[in-house]
Amino acid sequence: QVQLVESGGGLVQPGGSLRLSCASSGIMFTNYVMAWYRQAPGNQREFVARVTRGGNTEYVDSVKGRFTASRDNAKNEVYLQMNSLVPEDTGVYYCNRDRRITRNIFDWGQGTQVTVSS
Repeated sequence: QVQLVESGGGLVQPGGSLRLSCASSGIMFTNYVMAWYRQAPGNQREFVARVTRGGNTEYVDSVKGRFTASRDNAKNEVYLQMNSLVPEDTGVYYCNRDRRITRNIFDWGQGTQVTVSS
C-alpha cells in the first residue's frame, strides 16, 4: 500500500508564503515524475506543478513565477514552495504521480489545506 502524506498547508494572508511537503514510506519517488494538484471548493482537481526525477519543472500558467516545485530523492520527498499567494490559490493540495505520463497513479492522500485570505 502506498500512502501519500501532504503537509505544510495553513491559513496565510495574500502575499504570504507556504512550503508544502509530500512524503511516502510505501514507495520511492526516485523513478517517477511527481506532480502537485489542487482542488478548490466546487471545482475539479487541477494540475499545479510537476517535477521530473532530474528536477525539471513545469507549472500551470496561474502559478508561474510564484511557485517552485522541487524534490529530494535521497529523502524521498517532494516540495512546493508557494510565494506571493493569492486567494485563488485556496484549496486542498495533493501530490501524486503525474497523470500526464501515467494512468497508474497512487491512491490520493488526504491533501493539505491551503487557505489564502485577509
